[in-house]
Amino acid sequence: MSGGRGPAPRAPGARRRDPTRVSADALVRAGWLPGAPGLPLVVEPNVEGLDPVGWAEGARPWLEARLLEAGALLFRGFRVPDARAFRAFAAASGGGALLDYVERAAPRTAVAPQVYTSTEFAADQPIPLHHEMSYSHNWPARLWFYCARPAPRGGATPLASEREVTRRLPDGLKRRFVERGLAYVRNYGEGVDLGWREAFQTDDPAEVEAYCRASGAAFEWREGGRLRTRSPRRAMVEHPRTGERLWFNHAYIFHETNLPPEVRASLRARFGPDEMPRNAFYGDGSPIEPEALALVRAAYEAAAVRFDWQEGDVLMVDNVLAAHGRDPFEGPRTVLVAMADLRVSASDEGGGPGPGLGGP
Repeated sequence: MSGGRGPAPRAPGARRRDPTRVSADALVRAGWLPGAPGLPLVVEPNVEGLDPVGWAEGARPWLEARLLEAGALLFRGFRVPDARAFRAFAAASGGGALLDYVERAAPRTAVAPQVYTSTEFAADQPIPLHHEMSYSHNWPARLWFYCARPAPRGGATPLASEREVTRRLPDGLKRRFVERGLAYVRNYGEGVDLGWREAFQTDDPAEVEAYCRASGAAFEWREGGRLRTRSPRRAMVEHPRTGERLWFNHAYIFHETNLPPEVRASLRARFGPDEMPRNAFYGDGSPIEPEALALVRAAYEAAAVRFDWQEGDVLMVDNVLAAHGRDPFEGPRTVLVAMADLRVSASDEGGGPGPGLGGP
């Protein structure tokens, strides 16, 4: 697909522009993908040979306004040939240090400083819509994805406006989750999910313990070097810039009902609900009703939009305003990710970020 030629959204208070005119700095144009108004906003160069990094450094207010309006920006046709160029563009457009990836929930490979492969789950499995690291007490407010090689078949990236998802969720459900909170239980080292060394990117148990204390997570070392953590978290957060209160959690992703029925039955028979590699509960430890999570899944499915990657595309995402996922695919596919703007959930117990989270 190529970007449309519709008008760029206006920031609050901005003067109305003629929809046929180019964007604020006259070097790019912005519009919607055909049939998908609202998300993502497609930004394309208006001049030959535009320097992406130089332009991004000078266009941060413009980028900020449009990101807050749309939730995700798709940069198409810019000169971003490799991981190093992607890293430079992400740093320039974000205006801050990129982050390392700690407290991992999925396997990844670093390909450049603070640049990683996107989630390395099996190609035939979808990745549900989610917010990056919303299971953690600290999370990136901004994400960038870079398409080095699109899949020949499938592999689209679904997006969903969290404003739309939050609007669709019943008020009673939101109130119940906010009042009761969430608890994520993870059992590392069972040979099924990530081990604690990969998840926390350290071989030192003392560093893991320090991270857990800082994040308000209870931890227990078990026989055979296994680790169990229980992390209290919020169901909703306030957007760090707009103040909007939006749904922001991993409950339906971590919950056992997210597993295929045969896999869930096998793991339950082997471990039981409290010993599953990962699971989600209400904050008091009581089980979350499957029908409540079914409503959450339905809201994301109803709000989902998709676009097909083109080589060299860069997607900039506000991690609170937009959720992202991945469709199954066939053939080779390389999509990279970078993160920035570390935030800490205000309701979590404990202090600041754990070890390893921060800039270069």
